[in-house]
Amino acid sequence: MKTKIIYLLVSTALMTTACKKEFLNSPPLGQLSRDQLAEKSGVETVIVGAYSVLNGQIDQASNAFNSPASNWSFGDVTSDDAYKGGGGTGDQNNIHKMETFTVDATSLDAQRKWMACFEGINRANQALRLIKAASGYDEVLRNQRIAEMRFLRGHFYFDLKKIYNKIPYIDESAETKEDYYVSNEAMSSEEVWRKIEDDFKAGLNVLPNTQTTQPGRPTRFAAWAYLAKAYVFQKKWSDAKAAADTVILKGNYMLMPNFADTFTPENDNGREIIFAVQHSINDGSTNSYNGSIGDRLFPIGGPYWPGAQYGFLRPSQNLVNSFKTDVTGLPVGDNVDVTAQDYVDPRLDHSIAREGIPFLDLPAPYSTTWIRDLATYGPFSLKKRLVSPMGPHWLRVNPYTNDLNYYVIRYPDVLLWKAEASIETGDYETGRALINQVRRRAKDSRKVQSLNGGDAANYSVAEYPTAFNGYDDAIRALKLERRLEFCLEGHRFFDLVRWGEAGTVINKYLEVERVKRSYLSIANFQLGKNEFQPIPQNEIDLSKGALKQNPGY
Repeated sequence: MKTKIIYLLVSTALMTTACKKEFLNSPPLGQLSRDQLAEKSGVETVIVGAYSVLNGQIDQASNAFNSPASNWSFGDVTSDDAYKGGGGTGDQNNIHKMETFTVDATSLDAQRKWMACFEGINRANQALRLIKAASGYDEVLRNQRIAEMRFLRGHFYFDLKKIYNKIPYIDESAETKEDYYVSNEAMSSEEVWRKIEDDFKAGLNVLPNTQTTQPGRPTRFAAWAYLAKAYVFQKKWSDAKAAADTVILKGNYMLMPNFADTFTPENDNGREIIFAVQHSINDGSTNSYNGSIGDRLFPIGGPYWPGAQYGFLRPSQNLVNSFKTDVTGLPVGDNVDVTAQDYVDPRLDHSIAREGIPFLDLPAPYSTTWIRDLATYGPFSLKKRLVSPMGPHWLRVNPYTNDLNYYVIRYPDVLLWKAEASIETGDYETGRALINQVRRRAKDSRKVQSLNGGDAANYSVAEYPTAFNGYDDAIRALKLERRLEFCLEGHRFFDLVRWGEAGTVINKYLEVERVKRSYLSIANFQLGKNEFQPIPQNEIDLSKGALKQNPGY
């Protein structure tokens, strides 16, 4: 049984649990008296309320798929890794517009994600005001809770920054709704990044090294890792290396021996996971909102997911082709469609469902007859972040959630951030060693086996055996490794943007893919516009002009 902190918002009632099948009701937040909010017990309820929106669920509608914690629509569907999927282009047409870069400022998803992040920020700010004044805390716990809330605030602001870029910054001094309607041009981009950095720095010397009983709370090393990520996004390479080194040398993290085992509920607070959004089902929560509610459109239907014929987040042919290797196990990179005779990196069949390849522990191999709209979205389906419908971790009734956590930061993130920073500062050999550490795990991992025994495909992956031939060779290997290791985890588009390659890579991808997927004929990435989502128009209206729209919208 996994032990975790579970967060839930039902109406205005908050529940918390330290064990998956045992929970205690907390009083509705709106019913807490001034006296309760001045004491530790009442403030702890408010703190749980801040955690409760990490999974993107902010109200009674089961539509956190419009504001997912995993950012699958914002980070995968907008990239060269995935198609929207589902029942055609009209099914969640708002996400189709994101995929084809025809989105505008009335986008439901742009609105819902903005709302979810600022709801989290508002709750963190509220908790910060109360923690500082409440009685009943010893100073060690008080300082830890302050650091937790600042970590959460940094997390929500990081999401906003990478999705919208031009964002307002509001801290705990804001108390009214009007206090949140401030200009998104009052601070420069650099100043907003400093605020985000400061929120993560607040936990470096205060948060504990581990969170054994409640792993949903951040640790000191989660703060260091998130700080490293902030530095990487700003190209502050020396700072990124130092922060990553702290996690690598002192954090006691490790790669799971088998790649696929990382993505199982039994291991989802294991030593590879640095920070995760906690999910739970069958825990007494109303509407199963503690589960993977933002990703509930992933089940593919067919004979094993009865009633859940959704099939969103469909891997692209381009992504599948990126796993092709030669006989020596090194990447090919020709974007020629993979055949049954080709060698492939074994992570392919742990991440993506292909015709005839066994699917988790199902008694039959994956079949394209299981999925919706094969003609529009092709033959491949998500595999990495689905759980088996044969076991207890998938809810077999609406809203069809599971209890696999969403991993915000994994240990290989930190290894590859350090590798990237090393390469950018001219240390190609350190970069190669770290990339090879990730590839070695892929090589040594258990391979997908056919139902009759033996490897299900021609698997071949190897470490880079010789020194990189300069910067271009090294950075190309790094970028590919991030794609292969983290595909369909919500990161690809944001990587392309921070590398300054989004327009080039995506338009080249579209040239080929629109021949296979005709609905992409209208898609075109516009430089200077499509790197970021539009600021929601209704938020601009509510702010009475304080918020300014992103360029091009």
